[in-house]
Amino acid sequence: MYSDEKVFNKMVERRRDFHRYPETGWTEFRTTSKIAESMTDVGMDIRFAGDFVQIEHVLGRNADIEAQVTRAVSQGASPEMIEKMKGLTGLTAEIDTGRPGPVTAIRFDIDCVDTTETGGSSHLPIQLGFNSVNPNCMHACAHDGHTAIGMTLAEELFSEKSSLKGKVRFIFQPAEEGARGGFAFVKSGAVDDADYFLTLHLGLGNPTGTVFGGTDGFLYSTKIDADYRGVGAHAGAEPQKGKNALLAAASAALSIHGIAPSPDGLTRTNVGVLNAGDGRNVVPPKAHMKIETRGATEDAAIYIYRAVMRILHGAAEMYDVKLTTQKCGEAISATSDRELAKIVMEAASSVCGVDRTDLIQPMAGSDDACWMMKKVQDNGGKATYIGIGADTKAGHHNDYFDFDEKAMLIAFEVLYKTVFMLNGK
Repeated sequence: MYSDEKVFNKMVERRRDFHRYPETGWTEFRTTSKIAESMTDVGMDIRFAGDFVQIEHVLGRNADIEAQVTRAVSQGASPEMIEKMKGLTGLTAEIDTGRPGPVTAIRFDIDCVDTTETGGSSHLPIQLGFNSVNPNCMHACAHDGHTAIGMTLAEELFSEKSSLKGKVRFIFQPAEEGARGGFAFVKSGAVDDADYFLTLHLGLGNPTGTVFGGTDGFLYSTKIDADYRGVGAHAGAEPQKGKNALLAAASAALSIHGIAPSPDGLTRTNVGVLNAGDGRNVVPPKAHMKIETRGATEDAAIYIYRAVMRILHGAAEMYDVKLTTQKCGEAISATSDRELAKIVMEAASSVCGVDRTDLIQPMAGSDDACWMMKKVQDNGGKATYIGIGADTKAGHHNDYFDFDEKAMLIAFEVLYKTVFMLNGK
């Protein structure tokens, strides 16, 4: 049986290490290396994503991979492990008991948010020296905690393999932010044989001590990159010879945020990035936009996506510039199985520090774990998305985000007890 103090301290140490070295989607080479080293050290079988993910299913992988590998090695990644990754991050680790029983898959997201962490003196990572060292990268959504929980849970369960039956598979998934990794992993067959699928999230506006057995209300989402190409010109002498890509993008951005509501359900849009132009006295010849759409129903999602695409093309025509677009990520919706959520609630009821358990929490965001949930359910299995409350210093994706680390021990124990209820001998 594990020691609460030992498990907690290990998770805190790991979480703070990952927080200091955050990595954006499809560049999690250091993170994947650290997970792989830990899993192999205890004797677990692992499979790197490069061995089973098909590149044609990978969405939004636009980084300079060679530069990211160099950075990861300089920050402590194993060159030998990185070579085995074959350019793709993430992995699965499995406990095969050799005894008949269910296959339980548990997914943990490992990437960070593309934002810059605050330098404010009240921020705990600043005070204790584990703030991000990577530009425009921050664990502002608790994935550092998720990864630490997953690694530690895998080690502890593997040490108790003789008390389990069936298989327990740990999926360390890259690129959840931007909904880019889940699709590739589900297409790879990572959960094709799963009888049960579990995943979790810390925080989400719920205080420490709260546990939700499942989650409903995920929004469908699409992530779009748009590039306008115009013609540069001298802004003073010959502005008439230019074609202004910045104005096209700016016009599109304003219009996208003014799309009328859908009659088929809630919709959301966001232009998160708009970069344009070369210089003060040059008619801007190029502009780049990062956009997302969300819808509460499939029809609402289709409505908002099509409206955004019409606006993008309309702005290109209005300013006589060229437009190219790329779908860089996509998530669907899913519903947690009540029967499995009740098992999680039962497991949570005996966990120290839990003072409230509820069956289902509503979700106002998106998560590409829904691809895996839906796949398992379509194959006749059960899936749930567990909510683990954690007090936070600011909202998710905020530069002051930080969470109560005590919630990691609650999450660990909830998952540990749930696995034994599903796969215990």
